[in-house]
Amino acid sequence: METRRQEVHIDSDDARAGSTNNVGRWVLLFGMVLAIAAMSLAWIIPALS
Repeated sequence: METRRQEVHIDSDDARAGSTNNVGRWVLLFGMVLAIAAMSLAWIIPALS
């Protein structure tokens, strides 16, 4: 941690105070797949009838 002109600069590892894992990426991927599937079904089902 260093201070420059009344600004505190902290390394990203120190600021996080924990480990970073890939759970957020999996949640985003799962949500995107569900959104694509829902939008595809909303388009395909009316087109069939």
